[in-house]
Amino acid sequence: MKELVIDLEVEKTEILKRYRALLRASKSTLQKGDKRMIRKAFDMALESHKDMRRKSGEPYIYHPIAVAQIAAEEIGLGTTSIVCALLHDVVEDTDVTLDDIEQEFGKKVAKIIDGLTKISGVFDTNSSLQAENFRKMLLTLADDVRVILIKLADRLHNMRTLESMPRDKQLKISSETVYLYAPLAHRLGLYAIKSEMEDLSMKYMERETYQFIKNKLNEKKAEREKFIRDFIEPVKKVLQGQGLDADIFGRPKSIHSIWNKMKKKSIPFEEVYDLFAIRVILDSTPESEKADCWKAYSIVTDLYRPNPDRLRDWISSPKANGYESLHTTVMGPRGQWVEVQIRTKRMNEIAEKGFAAHWKYKESSTDSGLDQWVQKVRDMLKNPDSNALEFLDDFKMNLFSDEIFIFTPKGALIQLPLNATALDFAFEIHTDVGASCIGAKVNHKLVPLSYKLQNGDQVEVITSSKQVPKEDWLSFVVTAKAKAKIKSALKEEKRKVAEDGKEILERKLKSLKITYNSENIHKLSYYFKLTSTQDLFFNIAKGLIDMKDLKDYQQSEKVIENKPQDKIDNEQLQGLLRNIKAKDSDILLIGEDMQKIDYKLANCCNPIPGDDVFGFVTVSDGIKIHRTNCPNAAKLMANYGYRIVKARWTNQQELAFLTGLRITGIDDVGLINKLTTVISHDFKVNMRSITVDSDNGIFEGSIMVYVNDTEHLDNLIKRLKTVNGVTAVTRFDAVEKAS
Repeated sequence: MKELVIDLEVEKTEILKRYRALLRASKSTLQKGDKRMIRKAFDMALESHKDMRRKSGEPYIYHPIAVAQIAAEEIGLGTTSIVCALLHDVVEDTDVTLDDIEQEFGKKVAKIIDGLTKISGVFDTNSSLQAENFRKMLLTLADDVRVILIKLADRLHNMRTLESMPRDKQLKISSETVYLYAPLAHRLGLYAIKSEMEDLSMKYMERETYQFIKNKLNEKKAEREKFIRDFIEPVKKVLQGQGLDADIFGRPKSIHSIWNKMKKKSIPFEEVYDLFAIRVILDSTPESEKADCWKAYSIVTDLYRPNPDRLRDWISSPKANGYESLHTTVMGPRGQWVEVQIRTKRMNEIAEKGFAAHWKYKESSTDSGLDQWVQKVRDMLKNPDSNALEFLDDFKMNLFSDEIFIFTPKGALIQLPLNATALDFAFEIHTDVGASCIGAKVNHKLVPLSYKLQNGDQVEVITSSKQVPKEDWLSFVVTAKAKAKIKSALKEEKRKVAEDGKEILERKLKSLKITYNSENIHKLSYYFKLTSTQDLFFNIAKGLIDMKDLKDYQQSEKVIENKPQDKIDNEQLQGLLRNIKAKDSDILLIGEDMQKIDYKLANCCNPIPGDDVFGFVTVSDGIKIHRTNCPNAAKLMANYGYRIVKARWTNQQELAFLTGLRITGIDDVGLINKLTTVISHDFKVNMRSITVDSDNGIFEGSIMVYVNDTEHLDNLIKRLKTVNGVTAVTRFDAVEKAS
């Protein structure tokens, strides 16, 4: 018993130590009375969480202190945010109410904490808990962006301490992080947090690749550091000679961005040259910032030859999140390309701390792109009938996109995401302009609505009062604002048509002597496989369902009593979930009990035995098995966590699974013959299809083969790589051209 007391004493000391570190981190922003306020919040949190522990066994209070520390130190937020971070879990996890918090700390703190408290309550099966939480968080963003910044600090600390969570939780939380929170950090200009979130997600979702790249980076560390020193020395000398005060250092690229480059360009680690970037940070006065950056640029490019295509000037026109910097790629002393980023101390603080630093310099800048972006989020949230998941997808798409700058006929500048079309521009000007747009003139030439705009285009919109939004517009607009407005207009149009359909259906049912009531309407919807009664009325109005179909329904009704659709869906789902969650089958075993549980292998990633997989409960197709690194996995886990089922393979050899291999090499006589010999004879593997393309001596082929499991596949890949002339063999996910 005595030992436990000592433990508690040690923990008490540790808690105070962490609290003092938090006060040190927030020192720069503290004003009179702030310290007392933080102490009050700390005491309340300590008292509320006193009997709680985290999964790792540590006292729960460590978490709120860490979140407050991240908010203060890494994001640069002030006292209100530190108080909210300390209290962010008390309303959700303890007896303390929002009213208690409002009494103690005021309305502002209570409002932010309300935004941070997750929604609890009942959800319909189609909606996702995460999507609703996220939407609520964004609603509060419209009033106070600190909600999102504290939420990001909370998520970052959860990612840093994910080690003690079970594997399925690790995957779910990592997917959510990479799907939503990292893009959000990127959009708010918090690049360091965004990179760390991506790296930590990858650590759990792609364990082997993460470890491989990490080890590779450590191997060459000393060599890299010497290269950076040699590169920096002459630059520093000339800058000092010219009277420019600068810090210069090398910054390694994140593991996630290196992995992305390897995937995008299909190259091995050894061929990724820009493993780091050189950063030049100038100490300049506000009025000489621009000139100093260009001066530094000319010094760097005098010493090292620049790549003319790789100059990025975000000083003249900053990114929408306020990011300002000058990027160029130059040829280093050992014949390799090096990225150089030039910026001032002020610009660097905005790049590192994003939105929070932005406020600090707010007086000097005009209406920033970030404010416009927050305004856009507000507009989107005002759209009352958008489904939370749709909203999420549209919103996410607008988080990561690069911007292009478009001019109006009068020369006003409008920022749009990359690949935006003339129609996006029209909606950006005004909803009514977008809805009635029939075409546009880009640089005085007539273009269709789907025309993709280029940076610097000048656009004039042509409208007509007869125009109404069309369904196919959704296929080419990219901004969330345009999508939301078009969907809203189409729904309104559909609602009007459905109203007419309702009257027609009433008359028709009367003539068939079928009672017009909600039960029969539901039965009809189910019979015609429609998702809602509105779709039924719409199809009636459009003539897609006529009298003959209704008579067929009447006949079938006499034979069988159909259940309304929503009940069946729910029952199916519940049944499937019960099947899986039963005590004896905590994990879905794939490869046996084929009759017991209905499952299918997903086409998007073609899992084979040995792959790390999970099950996803669908409404009509039973359970679909996906690989954990499937392109769609992050989205499924982030949005439908409650439908995810743990799954693993059983040991069985006799089944063969289809997978795709992409082979590149030097074209040589008999190369295909050699490859097929290895596949068919040496490995006794069946091929389903082979497509080959040869271009100027380079051979590219995709082969669909049947293998037993990942080990079988890995051995086949190793053997194919030994064939003379073959340079690379990679597995590809979906059944692409070769299918």
